Amino acid sequence: MALVSAAEMLTKAKAGKYAVGQFNINNLEWTKSILLTAEELKSPVILGVSEGAGKYMCGYKTIVGMVNGMLEELNITVPVALHLDHGSYEGAKACIAAGFSSVMFDGSHYPIEENVEKTKELVAECKAKGLSIEAEVGSIGGEEDGVIGAGECADPEECKMVADLGVTMLAAGIGNIHGKYPENWAGLSFETLDAIQAKTGDMPLVLHGGTGIPADMIKKAISLGVAKINVNTECQLAFQEATRKYIEEGKDLQGKGFDPRKLLAPGAEAIKATVKEKMELFGSVGKA
Repeated sequence: MALVSAAEMLTKAKAGKYAVGQFNINNLEWTKSILLTAEELKSPVILGVSEGAGKYMCGYKTIVGMVNGMLEELNITVPVALHLDHGSYEGAKACIAAGFSSVMFDGSHYPIEENVEKTKELVAECKAKGLSIEAEVGSIGGEEDGVIGAGECADPEECKMVADLGVTMLAAGIGNIHGKYPENWAGLSFETLDAIQAKTGDMPLVLHGGTGIPADMIKKAISLGVAKINVNTECQLAFQEATRKYIEEGKDLQGKGFDPRKLLAPGAEAIKATVKEKMELFGSVGKA
């Protein structure tokens, strides 16, 4: 199956009261693990790529080639969107040109007027090419790949302004944080989320910072219109721990050093387990 826009899968998710997982990719092993798990569980999936990961993986065209090759070679039949995560204006344009099927423009750090202006231009370009586009209002707390947010709650009226531009999905700050959540975290503001859904109607809403949010909060957020949940840190931590244990066990090749394929295999399996757990929690299993 070829890459698809995220629009249809998210529209179905919101109507069906479940969420599609976005799992960020950083190399071939991560991508393969996520795709195989999605295929096994018959779940639609979104592959997220930060601008930093894009540079690490040799550029957006390389990523498009890798993912398209895997879709064919692994016989992937579930819907897969390749999505720029927290993209700049320039990054979004570059991913559109490279063949991504979805982009996020994070204009939350601009004044609302500039956010609206830039988002409107990108919406027109994406619509012309049949791509999905995500916008953000109210920054997400914490730091992810150099993108830092204070974690404020979005203004529902500003959310409506951006939603009315015709974006496919909207990420709105509701107290969520990238990375690990501190012990004194106040939790998600469901009052804000409910007010945002009231203003944006059927538009799928996006919850960033899916790592560490309690399951009951995840389920309540889905009931209030969240149709896409981003997970990155949890996969990173699982990969790190599995790889560390492999190294500590000293499984080298008779003193020749580690075979990179064997070294990365435990991490890849850990990512599969993490993705499976999240897809089951989000309710997307069997929804492809």
